[in-house]
Amino acid sequence: MRIRAPRSDSPSPVRRVVRQRHKFRLPKDGVYYDSETSISDSESESSSSSSSTSCDPVPEEDLPVAKPSNVRSEEELRATEAAVNSIWLLTRYPDPYEEWEKKAKEEALLSARKEYASLRKRRHTAEDAARAERAKQLEVSHKKEMEEVEARLAGLRLRQKTEEEKLREDWKVRDKQLWDKIEAVIKAEENKVKAKLDAELRAKEEEEKKRKEEEERKKQEEERKLKEAEEARLKKEREEEEARQQKEREEEQRRKEDELQKAQTERLKQEEQERKAIGMTTAEDDWRSARDSLKRLKNGPMKTVKSTKELKSAWGKIRREITPKIGQLTNDARAIDRICHELVNLIRPVQQQSADLYYACLSSLAKAILMQAETEVTAEKRSAGPLVQVTVNMLSALESFGDIFWAKLCQRAGGWPIPTVVPTVDVDGLAFTEETRKKVMGYRVEETQAEFNARLGGIMRVYFAVLFAPVQNPLGRPFQLPRYWMYFVRLLSTPHLLSSAVAPAVLQIALDVCGLEAKYVFGHQWIKMLELLYEGVTTGLMGSSDLVLGGSSPEGTAARVRVQLEIERIMNSS
Repeated sequence: MRIRAPRSDSPSPVRRVVRQRHKFRLPKDGVYYDSETSISDSESESSSSSSSTSCDPVPEEDLPVAKPSNVRSEEELRATEAAVNSIWLLTRYPDPYEEWEKKAKEEALLSARKEYASLRKRRHTAEDAARAERAKQLEVSHKKEMEEVEARLAGLRLRQKTEEEKLREDWKVRDKQLWDKIEAVIKAEENKVKAKLDAELRAKEEEEKKRKEEEERKKQEEERKLKEAEEARLKKEREEEEARQQKEREEEQRRKEDELQKAQTERLKQEEQERKAIGMTTAEDDWRSARDSLKRLKNGPMKTVKSTKELKSAWGKIRREITPKIGQLTNDARAIDRICHELVNLIRPVQQQSADLYYACLSSLAKAILMQAETEVTAEKRSAGPLVQVTVNMLSALESFGDIFWAKLCQRAGGWPIPTVVPTVDVDGLAFTEETRKKVMGYRVEETQAEFNARLGGIMRVYFAVLFAPVQNPLGRPFQLPRYWMYFVRLLSTPHLLSSAVAPAVLQIALDVCGLEAKYVFGHQWIKMLELLYEGVTTGLMGSSDLVLGGSSPEGTAARVRVQLEIERIMNSS
């Protein structure tokens, strides 16, 4: 520690007279005066001036320095210095400043000793407190270590106890296994002896059984031969009788079939005449018409447009304008009217340019509408409204669009828009393969039944809404209101369609879209239709479990429940 001497409290004495420097001193830097005469002269001048004026010191730098005339030896210099020092000691007197400075140093030393003692006392106190704190921390640390050691010892004791228990359990298991092995060996030996005895007993029983069986076999063989002879005689007589009766039944059946065929032919002719008179068609006629239109479209206009560079370029340009317009549909009447006018103005002028290009554009428009139904309407059924309005407007405004739209609808949905079972032979007489028939039925490659049902639901929702949409001029027959009634009649009268899980899903959409409106249109007859349909989803048509709507699949069962709920909703509405 660095100890600083404090400043003394006693004031410094004021020097009124500065002590005159002794006149006997060594010259600075070995410079000497020229002669002793100059020294005596300066002394006399200095003494005379000090008597008349105050004794002010003269700086050494201002004293005149003369160049030495000769260089003295070291002995002379030492002698001169000794003489000067003796004279200075003889002439010395007490100096108040030096006394004050000495006293100040003593007081500073005393004050420093007191402060040092106080600092040392405080340092000793702090060190004692630090030692006590360290001792306390050490005690806490020792206590914590002791607790850790106790906990470790407790853990070791617990582990030792656990290991001992485990060893006891292992010893018990080993002992039990040892006794089990001993008992198993004893039992095995007993079983060997017992098996040997049983084998001897079974051998005896087997010999006795074989002897009895041989006797029984011989007896049964004799009885069988007698029975076969009797059965052969009776069978011959029975076959002769059955042949006679079968011949009579065949003649009766042939007669009845001829009469039924004749009556059916007359009835079909009469029904055909009546249908032609009122313009009705059968499901097979609708399928052939749609399939024939699609083939003529593909092999005629579409093939021509795709093979002609100019027509293909124009068709691609129009098709690229059609798709975004259909995709931009919103539930805004002005926007729908604007898009309809744009589509008509885009497609109608093409008819004068090229009929093939016109039909190709109609095909692209129908495809865009159906694809929008498959995606948007499947996700949100309320989006069917604008699409239905555009479809109705295009069916009214564009010539031949109804036939092409119907052909494309049956292409993407199979026979369900009609409805009918897709035949195994095409309209041109060629038989379908399994893959081509599945494609004609509306299925895509690697498409599951659930995906097909969802996509078909969007298409059929738009189709059913078109049937009930208000129009200024009548549309084509596939898009008129009576088709709704005809759809239910055809589906309920086709057992092959009733057993499919798709049937209840499509009927539920039809009831959801316009089942309530059909109640006001068809009246009491629609109530009867709903009763028949309710019977089909609960107990089966005519009480037959084989005619339950949707079959026994999980998808069909779920769809039946939805159809039942829709029927109850329609019947409960006022």
